[in-house]
Amino acid sequence: MKEKSTETGAESRPVWESLETFARHGVQRLLQQLLEEEVEQVLSRRRYERREAVDAAPGYRNGYGKPRRLRAMAGTITLRRPRGRGLEARFESRLLPLFKRRTEAVGRLLPELYLHGLAHGDFDRALRGLLGAAAPLSAPSIARLKAGWQAEDETWKHRRLDDLEPVYVWADGIYVKAGLEKDKAALLVVIAALRDGRTGVLAVESGYRESTESWAALLRDLKGRGLRAPRLLIADGHLGIWGAVGTVFPTVREQRCWNHRIVNVLDTLPKTLQAEARDLLTKIPYVATRAEAERLKRGFQAWATQKGVAAAGRRLEEDWERLVTFYAFPKEHWKHLRTTNVVESPFATVRLRTAAAKRFKKVENATAVIWKTLLVAERRFRRLDAPERLPEVAESVVSVDGVREKRGYVKAAA
Repeated sequence: MKEKSTETGAESRPVWESLETFARHGVQRLLQQLLEEEVEQVLSRRRYERREAVDAAPGYRNGYGKPRRLRAMAGTITLRRPRGRGLEARFESRLLPLFKRRTEAVGRLLPELYLHGLAHGDFDRALRGLLGAAAPLSAPSIARLKAGWQAEDETWKHRRLDDLEPVYVWADGIYVKAGLEKDKAALLVVIAALRDGRTGVLAVESGYRESTESWAALLRDLKGRGLRAPRLLIADGHLGIWGAVGTVFPTVREQRCWNHRIVNVLDTLPKTLQAEARDLLTKIPYVATRAEAERLKRGFQAWATQKGVAAAGRRLEEDWERLVTFYAFPKEHWKHLRTTNVVESPFATVRLRTAAAKRFKKVENATAVIWKTLLVAERRFRRLDAPERLPEVAESVVSVDGVREKRGYVKAAA
């Protein structure tokens, strides 16, 4: 008899193969106990305990609601929510609110999986592996999740921006091929570095091929919701953004992306000359002064003329003032201001996900999913170097070749 008892006890203990199930059942038992305690607190008595005092709290237990499956990071668990009757107010559990079917962590998990390469068709298999075979997942449930993202996106697009003070703003577009759309849609994205050091997404909006009208509409919307004019805008060479920002935020200074400009210049050259040209071009934006950049520019133009490709030198000259604007800002920020990498880096994963398959039938669906993945990526955005210098830029402190020189305004007399 003693041996049998020992064997039974051993069988009740978890082993490695059943550890996940044991942990999930343990969490389930704990949560069910907490639900019972919530009702006991409301009724001021334990289960099966009679109401004895004349002035005792009103109400009594009324069994349980239907079993509810809750998706949590520990797996899918089944809970029974106790019900009460005769209460002054409807009993609402703080632990398990009505209509909740998944924890906040699971809600964040889905866009994380998408961002890191999981295709839409693989969600069900992957999540059942994480959450258990009983996870209430289906194609309609994933579709409802995306619909929820669209609703969140609409709310996010109408939020007020009065409390934000952008210092630097990067703007760029990503083209998405949606299954039922005739042409690729341009998604216009704006990311800002704020005075307090934070970096975040300001806008994700669909537009027509990055036209001036599309960019102007986006910028006017941001301004209408209270966004202040930034000190500097960084973008590629597309004419749409420059025409729009000059109209909506005329005081903003403008910086063109050096990566895009170097590619533009190299496109004018035969392949046999591109390697040598690249070596000459990539040195220009990394010299310590604007005067030195001017000297290297002239050197490249002389080289291009000597090689019989003077058009490359003329291409470098185009829009030169916008290429060297960064010299008027703190040297510690130059690495962030020379290019649109602040936008390009999070876009790299988004482009991979949208190019992997034609999963979007409508541009609106693509916008919502890309918005969600960008917000996931936003949590990993790196802060700018020397964030303590952002306030002085916001206050119009002028720098010459990256060194603070004088204030761009005169403080009013007391």
